[in-house]
Amino acid sequence: MSPGLSYTLVITGAPWSSQAPQTALAFAQALIAAGHHIDRVFLYGEGVHLASALSTPPSDEPDWPGQWADFLADNQTPGVACIASALRRGIVDQGEQARYELSANNLRQPYQIAGLGEWVEGNMKSDRVIYFHGSH
Repeated sequence: MSPGLSYTLVITGAPWSSQAPQTALAFAQALIAAGHHIDRVFLYGEGVHLASALSTPPSDEPDWPGQWADFLADNQTPGVACIASALRRGIVDQGEQARYELSANNLRQPYQIAGLGEWVEGNMKSDRVIYFHGSH
């Protein structure tokens, strides 16, 4: 059996206002089940809301940020939130908390905050880059 393809997934839709995170998670699970590799998941625009540790959906709704965090950790897949998108939406890690002298940080593990260079690298390294956009 030949090795599977390598994918980068880009999510631009927020978890509760679009189907992008849900569709992307189902796609990611299918990729892994089929023997493919996910190089990274890059969150951009409204998609960075998946990386907030403060998201708490009602008990009768799916916890998309939690499900994504579990998927990334279980599959040792890097999750990257665009720094510009994250800062605009109040999502910061410890480094940005210190840099801007903020009172707290809220980046959900296992995500990291990084620049668009991560997106560029994913485009170069992966066999396929798939986008999951939110509605406009």
